Amino acid sequence: MSRQIKLIWDFRGEVAAKTAEHHEIHLKEYIAMEKLPVTITGFEIKNEMHAIAFMVVTDDNMIQVRDALKPHRGELFVP
Repeated sequence: MSRQIKLIWDFRGEVAAKTAEHHEIHLKEYIAMEKLPVTITGFEIKNEMHAIAFMVVTDDNMIQVRDALKPHRGELFVP
């Protein structure tokens, strides 16, 4: 089984939560457009000035998505 990698986009500032929520919409659009086998996306509010949007991909898709969407960071995903 391939590893699952959580690609993360960080947003900071007073509108971080809304920006992260909106960014998830674009992640879903990219998944549909590229017909990727990705089912896990989301956004999390870390605190009032920091939020993230994320997408979980496998090793097979990581390079393609990383190069196209330029996430700020990534980490191994453990469900």
